[in-house]
Amino acid sequence: MRRHRTTAVLAAMTLAVAVTACAPIRATRGNIVEDEKLAELAVGSSTVNDVLDVLGSPTTVGTFNERVWYYIGQRTERMSFFEPDIIERRVLMVAFDETGVLQQMEERGLDDAQDVELVERETPTLGRRITFFEQMFGNLGRFSPAGEE
Repeated sequence: MRRHRTTAVLAAMTLAVAVTACAPIRATRGNIVEDEKLAELAVGSSTVNDVLDVLGSPTTVGTFNERVWYYIGQRTERMSFFEPDIIERRVLMVAFDETGVLQQMEERGLDDAQDVELVERETPTLGRRITFFEQMFGNLGRFSPAGEE
């Protein structure tokens, strides 16, 4: 009787672990701007302070123009040990004029993304490659005796 109870408990625990392992793990990174908040802003009348109040601080500011702000966020979903899938990505660009009035709002999504292939090459350097042993023993005998220079 006791053996059957132990087997049932182990089977229930194994089933519980298996079921929870199949549940997707969802993660949100960055600032995904909701449509309701976006509707509170108006091009031509909203100011920098209005945008800060509604959307908060930007994820990043334009490199060449400090009056361009970006709000970047994405949601991912991962099943157990697999690579995460991007479910939603939202990039909102807001631009202000010199007086701080909102002049432009532009949104990009997952469909607008472009794949970038990374290059696996190494940049060559001048000189020659030194092995581990050359680095460790290369200075042996190169020191001048004490007092000589």
